[in-house]
Amino acid sequence: MPLALEPHQFIASAFSDATLHSENFYHALTDAIDVGFIAINNSGMTIHANRIARESFNISCGTHLNSIMPELWDKISQTLRESKPRLEISVRGVESNYLVKVSPIMVEGERIGVACLFIESTELEDIAMQMRFFQELTCELDTIIDSSSDGLWICDAEANVLRINPASERVNKIRSSEVVGRNMRELVQEGFVDRSVTLEVIKTGAAFNMLQQREGSKLILTGNPVFSSNGDLIRVVVSERDITEIDTLQRELEEQGAIKDQVLHHMLEMQQVEMESRRVIAKSPCMLKALRQALKVSIVDSSVLILGESGVGKGLFADLIHKNSGRADKPLIKINCGAIPESLIESELFGYEKGAFTGAQTGGKPGYLELADGGTLFLDEIAELPTASQVKLLRFLEDGRVTRLGGTKSRTVNVRILAATHRNLEEMVKQERFRLDLYYRLKVIPIHIPSVRERRECILPMLHHYIAIYGARNGIKKRLSGAASDVLLVYPYPGNVRELINICERLVVMSETELIDLQDLPSDIAGHAKEVGTSIVSWPASMTLQQAVDSVERSILTQALERFDNQSQVAEALGVNQSTISKKLKRYGLG
Repeated sequence: MPLALEPHQFIASAFSDATLHSENFYHALTDAIDVGFIAINNSGMTIHANRIARESFNISCGTHLNSIMPELWDKISQTLRESKPRLEISVRGVESNYLVKVSPIMVEGERIGVACLFIESTELEDIAMQMRFFQELTCELDTIIDSSSDGLWICDAEANVLRINPASERVNKIRSSEVVGRNMRELVQEGFVDRSVTLEVIKTGAAFNMLQQREGSKLILTGNPVFSSNGDLIRVVVSERDITEIDTLQRELEEQGAIKDQVLHHMLEMQQVEMESRRVIAKSPCMLKALRQALKVSIVDSSVLILGESGVGKGLFADLIHKNSGRADKPLIKINCGAIPESLIESELFGYEKGAFTGAQTGGKPGYLELADGGTLFLDEIAELPTASQVKLLRFLEDGRVTRLGGTKSRTVNVRILAATHRNLEEMVKQERFRLDLYYRLKVIPIHIPSVRERRECILPMLHHYIAIYGARNGIKKRLSGAASDVLLVYPYPGNVRELINICERLVVMSETELIDLQDLPSDIAGHAKEVGTSIVSWPASMTLQQAVDSVERSILTQALERFDNQSQVAEALGVNQSTISKKLKRYGLG
């Protein structure tokens, strides 16, 4: 069996004597090392440098280290004095950073110099940067988990609790130290929870949801599995949400919704305009909607088309829009297109120059569009506008320029157009009696004003309001009896607000006593009430009184549901609370 050889004996046996004593051999040996290497004598002179050292630091034999890397020479000087190895960090080479390990060279107990190994540190620095990134990411995730408003439980694949966040501590009224490190099976056995979402997720390997009651709170729990890249379950994350608080918030929102209309009534009443001793009175949802639209469009300059039957107050809405707009300090010019002769409508709108036609003023005359410059022009009964004038109005809406009748020069005016009609313009367009392009130019923002019969909730307040106005005007005090109010409430008012106002004036002037009663009502109104009353009180002979009451009540509720958006509005209209409406709807199968 061959004897073990010492290293120098092994080298001598592997290479020829000439090779071992060749300088090229030692150069080749150090060049083969994949790190930089230099040897320096005690005075700092380089006695050897391998390939990487030469390429990375431009250092060669005979170069003094102080002239190449003075900062490294300072550290090597300490090594020469102390004869102890030293690791210096971050020496910059030509292309990379290096870690330098400095070790003394000892020969028979005597230090003859130092050896320096240069290890490229770029990869190490990249790793360090990645470690810092992951540390920052971990800190960020910790912050997100701890700041979550939902409770979070994080368990491993064996159901051991690894972490819970502050929200979960608050929801469960515990400290994390009481459960972290414990197993969910133990917590179930101890009665902390009656059923564990984590155990269900571990069992099924899928997401799981459940409801739980804890400490008087209702919680909804959602567990989600977390898998490794190999598909193995490694974590279970359970979120807890206290829906008791959500239910409370929902009730508060419902309460706010119940008072929404009251607040809106108040806001709108603060913004109602007075014009010729008349106010816009809005109690019904449809009228409130129209008022909201009018107030919203008042702050812009878009064209508005006001639609509604005769007598509903389209002119009053034009006043409201203008008064609340940025043009309020400028003129509001009103034109009834149906009241001006067809031969004069164009000259009234656009004006005329001197001698434009027989009878024209000698100096010419500006039209309503020029007079309304900076303000608003309200074109009532726009459907009556002649075709020729429709063309010129359309051109004005497109370029904002006006040319007087008989003139050649045009001028630019800044006028907002409001139009109104009680006619069906779409039908008139089909019949080619109104221009389609003008219709769409005017109908940028349409507002429909409901008739009086569509806003029953407004009738009684309007009656009281106008009776008070005409009573004050005539120096007398009048009031309606309950019976007279009931009859006036069921009257359809075909003439809308205009008719209602006239009825109030007549009742104030013609009634003999302070109390306006049934005998004071006009015969046509009283007669209509009798017809309605007859239809209401008739019932089949086989129907009991309770059945008749139930039938009427169910009919009223059905109609109310068609007219209003929610139970709160129905309750307000019928003068009861919302819970009563809810019970009755369930009773009649309408809920």
